[in-house]
Formats: sequence, structure tokens, C-alpha cells
Amino acid sequence: MIDPFAPSIRGLADPDPAREALRAAGPIVKVAAPYGGSVWIVTEESLAREVLAHPGIAKDPANAPESWDPRRAALEPPAAAQPSLTTLDGPAHTELRRAHAPLLNARRIAAQSDRVHELARELLTELAGGPQPVDLTAGFTVRYPLTVLLDLLGIPLDRVGMATEACRLMFDPEPGAQGRAMAELARLAEAGLDGARGGLAAELRERVPEGTTREQLLYYLFGLIFAGQLTTDAALGFLVARALTAPAGADELVRETLRDHPPAPYTLWRFTTAEIELAGELVPARSPVLVDIQGINADPGREPGPDLTFGAGAHFCVGAQLAQLELRAVADVLAADFPGARLAIPYGELRQQTYGGIMGVRLTALPVNLGAGPAGPPPRS
Repeated sequence: MIDPFAPSIRGLADPDPAREALRAAGPIVKVAAPYGGSVWIVTEESLAREVLAHPGIAKDPANAPESWDPRRAALEPPAAAQPSLTTLDGPAHTELRRAHAPLLNARRIAAQSDRVHELARELLTELAGGPQPVDLTAGFTVRYPLTVLLDLLGIPLDRVGMATEACRLMFDPEPGAQGRAMAELARLAEAGLDGARGGLAAELRERVPEGTTREQLLYYLFGLIFAGQLTTDAALGFLVARALTAPAGADELVRETLRDHPPAPYTLWRFTTAEIELAGELVPARSPVLVDIQGINADPGREPGPDLTFGAGAHFCVGAQLAQLELRAVADVLAADFPGARLAIPYGELRQQTYGGIMGVRLTALPVNLGAGPAGPPPRS
């Protein structure tokens, strides 16, 4: 039986046997869902693009199977209770996306390039000044995207430690841990709204639809912080390992890393709102549907062209430009300022961990000897 949601640890170059089995089983495959019942997984690109635009398949968790425990399945509140970019569909989603998109479009993000490179350089220089080797999955891949996000949002950077702990707490199985984490991240968002630094948090406040409450705005900012950290963190380790093993141009490194190790190996949950037919299969109402992004990207028979790393259609990732800039900045800084940086263990000994469910895949550790790093002023404390 195929179990694509089982936790696993395997070598960095080892293929995922579950994905190969899914692809062999057909364009849409019914398997056991981790929270009860069944889930339909799409493994073929043209069908995936159809699903991502299908009017009968919704993001709203209100359509989830009635038997699912929302807490165990890590579902967001239904859109009626808490609207968000990841739970709304149709015109309401379009309106909210219209508020976010100009803040994160290619032009706005390109204007932040020097600052993002500076932050990557500061953090790596700080780590280079300590004992070597350093595990970048512990000391960098979590902290760096949070530093960038807080800086963009106008949140003081002395809160990065608080943000790091809150993101880690989101995965703590202890009852109430997620609630505490979300409260901490909401306090961070408040600092961006109420501070004098300016930034995207204050801009978003002026752009959200009329009638948006303060609590809803804080939730939108929580989503930007948590999702922005979670996805970039997952890709960073793979990018650094590749950059230190097979150097290439930054754009090529970013493109290949995101294709082979997409930050989200599956789409977020989608649910059928009525019985629909997909590739000849009748999928009942309230069925969970996932697109296997990583499996489709890795399909050896796939035609050249844009991949599905950041999704497609109306829910194409609003932060795609920022994620790519963050990765490109790290590749640039490693090449220019840390030419002596090396993996502290052979590439073949690195391990990637699948956590189960639809969570991303992350390196278990990334020990690196950074070397002395660039000369210049002391790193920011």
C-alpha cells in the first residue's frame, strides 16, 4: 500500500519510493488520508493545472471531511470565521490578494535586493566568527528568512529570537503550544503596525478591504511571517548543500533547487464542494485533494516549461518573488564572501527528513565550515 505521508529519513540523493509508486499508479490516486478517510493525489501536470483552477475544488476548510479533527489536521479556521489568502476562494480571495500582491511583486522585491543580500551577509559573517563547523539548519535557515520578513514588515530586528521560538513552537505537540505561538506572532505583527519604522505591515493595513478588523489584519500578518519562514527554511538547506558541492550561477542554483526540492512538496489541502469527475474518476463531495508538486516536477517525462513549485492559478504563491530573492542572495553571498566555505561532511552523508502529512522536507543537519568570511565592520548583534 502506498503511504506518501509516512515520516522518513533518507539520503539527499535517494529517490522517494512513494512518489515513484504514485506516478506509476496513474494521474490521480486514492490513498488513505492521515486523518481518516481517503485523499486523492494528482500526479500528472495537465490534470494538476486543471485541479488548481477547478471551481468545484475549494481551499476553505469548511469543506473538509466531517470526521477530521481540525487541530490534528492543522487546518486553518474556516474562511467565514477567519478569512485568509489560503482559505478564501473566488471574488473574496481576489480582493484580499489585490491588497497583498503589490507589496510583494517583482518590482518591489527587486528594490529590496541590496538589503536582503546585506542581511544574508551579516548573519553568515556572525556565524563564521564562531566555532566551526556550524549547523546551518540550527543557526541560519530558520533565522535568516525571519530576519528578512521582519525587516520588510517594519518589525524591530531584536524580535527575531522571539519569532524563531514562536515558529518552532508551532510544531510542538504539547496542547496549547500552537495557540501560544500564534499569540507571540500576533504580538510581533502588532509591533509592525504600531512602530515608527514603516514597512509592509503598515502598508498592508492601508490596503486591506474595507471592514477588515484588527484581528483579521493581524492574522494576515501572521500568515506572511509563518508561511514565509516555513517555506524558505525548507529550501535553504538544499540550496546551500548544492552551492557548496556543485557551484553554479545563482539563478541556476535557485531554479534547480526549487524544482527538485520545492518548499511545499504538496499543495495545501483542497476539498471538493460536490461530486466531480477527474481523469475518469468520480471524486465524492468533501474529498481532500492534493497536487504532488515534487513528484510532478521530478517526472522524467515532463515537458520543459514552468514548473509547479509555487502552484498555479489564482492561488499562485504571493511570496514567490521574495522566496527566490532570499535564496539568490544566499547563493551570491556564499560565492562572493565565503569562497572557502565547505561542507563539513561528505555530501552523500547529508540526510533529508519527511515529517509526515503535507509538511515540507528538510535536511536533518547541515554542518558547514564557513571560513573567516569577509573583512569589514563587526556583525550586528
